Amino acid sequence: MATTRRFERATEENWMYPPAEGWTFDQVKDLDLPFDWVLVDGVVVVRGRTKYWHNIVRDEVADHLKQARTKPYRVVTEQCVMYDEYTRPKPDVIVFDPTGLELFDLECVPVQKLALVVEVVSPGSRTDDRFTKPALFSDALVPTYWRIERERDGRLGLYEYRLDTETRSYAPPQAHRDRFITELPFPVEFDLQALLDL
Repeated sequence: MATTRRFERATEENWMYPPAEGWTFDQVKDLDLPFDWVLVDGVVVVRGRTKYWHNIVRDEVADHLKQARTKPYRVVTEQCVMYDEYTRPKPDVIVFDPTGLELFDLECVPVQKLALVVEVVSPGSRTDDRFTKPALFSDALVPTYWRIERERDGRLGLYEYRLDTETRSYAPPQAHRDRFITELPFPVEFDLQALLDL
């Protein structure tokens, strides 16, 4: 009996040629590629390299969240999220509720468990972080999304999106430039510009 493309696994030789319906996560999860990647709509997408400042800001924000977190929440960086079988994004930072999850077997955090997604914008991720990901995560009813980016003057701006559950979309974001204070997903505050004290 012939096997259809739907059931084959992606390899280092064929990953760039997805079947018509796209790769599923199970078909690509064991790929050993020489670059970081995510699965978007069944296509393996190369993630661009980030600069030093991006990684510092990501890690500093994660540290502030870890220090402020309340139970049951957990904070993790660069963890894939299970949106559906064809899409597994990997946000810079997520806050999620691990209740009921088997953490030792967990490959990707179910999107329904997310309380916050944080993206630090890089030149190669501007469109995704500003438009695509807010639409994706609001559709999945993730309560909050933060976008952090360097403004034209070199200072950091944080754009805080909050979910409008009736429209399944984020309300227009609140812009922050100096001290950032919020109560969602739990009370946390930090000096945005101090994140760049390298």
